Amino acid sequence: METITQNETLNSLAKVVNLQDSGLGLGIKTIAQAEHKYIKDLKINISNALAYENLGANEANLLALAVAINEKNTPLIESFKGLSIQNGATEAQIAEVYACVSLMNVNNVFYRFRHFTKKEYYENTPAGIKMTIMMQPVLGKEFFELLSLAISSLNGCELCVTSHEQSLIGLGTSTARIYDAVRLAANIKGLTVVN
Repeated sequence: METITQNETLNSLAKVVNLQDSGLGLGIKTIAQAEHKYIKDLKINISNALAYENLGANEANLLALAVAINEKNTPLIESFKGLSIQNGATEAQIAEVYACVSLMNVNNVFYRFRHFTKKEYYENTPAGIKMTIMMQPVLGKEFFELLSLAISSLNGCELCVTSHEQSLIGLGTSTARIYDAVRLAANIKGLTVVN
């Protein structure tokens, strides 16, 4: 009886994130087959994250897409891209999510290096990193900053996290919205680990 419940939970989770059976990873199948109670927690956490009150459905799916791209999880990239399109995202917005994730990976590596070394030369020498997409993003400045914060949080760049959080506060973003974006990113990251 419990196996049926676990399989139903797995199927329900797959439906929430738009994954076909062929897109379910070994880890998530192993958890479900072992009748482990974490599959229920994971399903609840992901369902809740995609419905946080301070994020619209399109925003939640685009944030989830950014996490999947950052973690190079092809099945989840395809799933969240499909959900984003279903919720009104344009090809230009999806392309900008890819661009944002790429740029944040560049910045996160560079600025973590600067932060860790704390050497005057590194801190005073121009980075020489072009960031024109940040000036007038298709996604809008506020949401681009929210994506940037989420990816910087995943990548562990303290300087970038602080900078993007301050930018969001300056743009009038509520701390609750910021919190929901980072919580969503954390939950989707957890999903990428097992899928």
